[in-house]
Amino acid sequence: MRLDQIITRSRVIDLRSLDLEGALQELLVVSVAKFPDLKSETLLRGLLARESTMTTYLGLGVALPHVRVKMNRRYVLAIGRSRLGIRHDGAKDEERVHLILMLIAGEQARDYLQVLASIARLVKERELVDNLINAADLDQLHERLIGGFGGVRPVQALQNRVNRLMFREAERVASGAACRAIMIFGDTFVGGIESGVLSAKLKTILVSRNVIEAPVDGENKDQVESIQVRSYSRQRLAQLRSALLVALTRGIIAFTDRICCIGGMTGSNQFDTLVVVDVEREFQTLLTGQNDLLPSDVTPEVFERVLGVAIELAVEGREGRPVGCLFVVGDIAKVDQLTKPLVLNPFYGYKEEDRNILNPFMDETIKEFSSLDGAFVIRGDGVVASAGSLIQATDVEHTLPSGLGARHAAAAAISVAANCLSIVVSSSSGQVTLFRRGVMLPLTEKRMSATG
Repeated sequence: MRLDQIITRSRVIDLRSLDLEGALQELLVVSVAKFPDLKSETLLRGLLARESTMTTYLGLGVALPHVRVKMNRRYVLAIGRSRLGIRHDGAKDEERVHLILMLIAGEQARDYLQVLASIARLVKERELVDNLINAADLDQLHERLIGGFGGVRPVQALQNRVNRLMFREAERVASGAACRAIMIFGDTFVGGIESGVLSAKLKTILVSRNVIEAPVDGENKDQVESIQVRSYSRQRLAQLRSALLVALTRGIIAFTDRICCIGGMTGSNQFDTLVVVDVEREFQTLLTGQNDLLPSDVTPEVFERVLGVAIELAVEGREGRPVGCLFVVGDIAKVDQLTKPLVLNPFYGYKEEDRNILNPFMDETIKEFSSLDGAFVIRGDGVVASAGSLIQATDVEHTLPSGLGARHAAAAAISVAANCLSIVVSSSSGQVTLFRRGVMLPLTEKRMSATG
C-alpha cells in the first residue's frame, strides 16, 4: 500500500512532552478522536509493553512505536515532532528523539511487517528526516511527509539532449535485440526518477535505492515495475546483478528473457551506459539445469531483506570493524538436522512476529549477533530460528575457488544438503556471495564504500 494514503493532517502534531509516555498520550488523543472503538488506555499499555521488550528507536532522532489491536480499519498513523527532543531509553548517550511515528495496525492487516519496514527504510535517509524535523510549520511537515512517503522524487537533468538520445536508442536496441523489458537505473539522477516520467513501449523496470510506487492508473500501469535495491557504489549499473535477481524472484522477468539496461554513474545526471543482458547466461552457473532460483518455501520479500541486511553489514561492519557472517534461508526442517548450537540461542522464546527479519527492529539485533561464530538460520517466511549455529554438512561434495575459508565452505555445503540458499558476508574482503546448490554467485564488489 502507498504510505502517503495513511497520513492525515489532523494526526500530525507538535509535541509538548519531554518523555516518551507523555508523547504517546498526546498522539493517542488525535488518533482515537474519530474512532470510538479505540481506547487510549489500552493502546498506551500495548505500546509501552512492546517498548519494554524491544526498543522502537530507529536512529537519526526517529522512533516508530507500534501496536496491533482489533479494529475495523487497517492502519492509523500519527506523527509527532519535538524540536526540544524527547528522552528515549533506546537512544544512545544523550541522543533525543525529535520525530515519533506511531502506527496502530489492525490484527487482520497482512502486510503489517512490510509497512513497518517501508516506514523504517524511508526515515533512515538523513536528508528526509532533517527536512521533516526542520519544517517551518505543521502544514509544511505534512506536505513533506506526503512527498517523502509517496515516493515522489524530483526529476533533474532528464531532458537534456544526450539523455533523450540515449533513451531513444535504448528503445531501438531493445526492440532490435528482442528484449523483454528495459531496465532503467534511477540513481543515475540526483533525487532519482519519479515513476512514469520515462515511458517506453516495452515493459519498464525502474531500479532505485528509494521506494518508488508504480503508477496506479494510466495506459502503461501494467507495463511499469519498480525495484528497490540499494547500491553503495558509484560505478555504472552497480545494482545490475542484484536487480536482476530481485526481478527474477518476484516473477517480473524470466530466465529466458533478454533485458536492455540503461544508466550511468550514481548522481551524475547523465545516461552513459547501455547494456543488453541475457538473463540465463548471466546466471547459468547458478541454475545448474534448474529454473527455481528461490527454494519453494522462501518468499521474495524475505530473500530481499536478508540480502539487504547482508550488504549493510558488508559496508558498515560493526563498531567500525569488518564482520563476517552467514545466513541460511529455507528448508528449516532439513537444516535443523544439519546444524547444532554453538551458543545459547538468543532468539528462543520470542514471538515469531518480533523475530521476523521483515520486522525493521530486527536490523540492529541481527547486526549485534553477527559477531557470533556460526550461522543465522532463517525460515522461508522470515522468522529467525537461531543464531550461532554450527553447520554440519562437511561430507557434501562441492568445489570452491581457492582462497575461500570455512564460512564459504559451510555455506556451499548446506546449500547442497538442503533445499535452501545461503548468503555469506566475507570478513576479509567485504564481498557478499550467494550460494544455491553449492554454486556461488558474487553479488557485490569487494569492500564497498558506505558513501555511495
